[in-house]
Amino acid sequence: MHECMAPFDGFDHNAQSLRVVTHLEQRYAEFDGLNLAWETLEGLVKHNGPLLDSDGNPIGKFKGGRLPFAISEYADKQDLLLDTWPGGEAQAAAIADDIAYDAHDLDDGVRAGLFAVEDMREVPFLADILVDVDRKYPGLEESRRIHEIVRRSITRMVEDVIREAVGNISELDPQSANDIRMAGRGLVGFSDEMALAEKEVKRFLFARVYRHADVLAVRKLVARIVKDLFRKYQSDPELMPHPWNVGLGSLGDTETARRICDYIAGMTDRYAIEEHRRLFDDTPDLG
Repeated sequence: MHECMAPFDGFDHNAQSLRVVTHLEQRYAEFDGLNLAWETLEGLVKHNGPLLDSDGNPIGKFKGGRLPFAISEYADKQDLLLDTWPGGEAQAAAIADDIAYDAHDLDDGVRAGLFAVEDMREVPFLADILVDVDRKYPGLEESRRIHEIVRRSITRMVEDVIREAVGNISELDPQSANDIRMAGRGLVGFSDEMALAEKEVKRFLFARVYRHADVLAVRKLVARIVKDLFRKYQSDPELMPHPWNVGLGSLGDTETARRICDYIAGMTDRYAIEEHRRLFDDTPDLG
């Protein structure tokens, strides 16, 4: 989607989430969006850290460029303090997301046959867990063995985050939620040792799962579906259903592209495939 939207300010999934809850959801008579608390919107946008430096320049993955359209557009309406860290709850949600992704991808990868349990020994963090599991439960059936490895990896990471967060917060001794935002660093996250271990897990998953030939083949087909739909709607926006096709005549190219992007980004996998099948005769089989 980012490739399709490159001529029209690009696409970012976090920014799109903000756009959904502040603009695209239309549940109230007097305004668009879901009327969420400021803290919720702040956490949604910058749960991984500040987006701007003290001079207002984009940093992190946006360094040298500009903020996504949805974020910069909303920033004109409400200040989300994009140059500070988020509150503690958002930091906890962000690290929980990382832990959950690692655990699920390990579980999914081994069960899908992308790698074997024994391959996990390549990662010291996982190798140590394997030793513990095999010592305590020799001869354990494979499905339970996998569950135990994943469960223990979650537990070790969560316990590390708790210890680190308690120490950091005790050291700072914040008197308000804003003190956490202004701390100049994240307070809820991994220790240095666990951060290195988690990077090794991600490196393993990158090689064994995210860049596995079978996964890349499916990703290529999925990308084709998205690109086909985008270009088809660009050539004839009226193909989109009501209310997405309302008022298209008053929109310029950028606004039309954003409308198309909003529509496709809101599709489920199944709906996108069905819509592609409706519009094309060569929809790929994703298995």
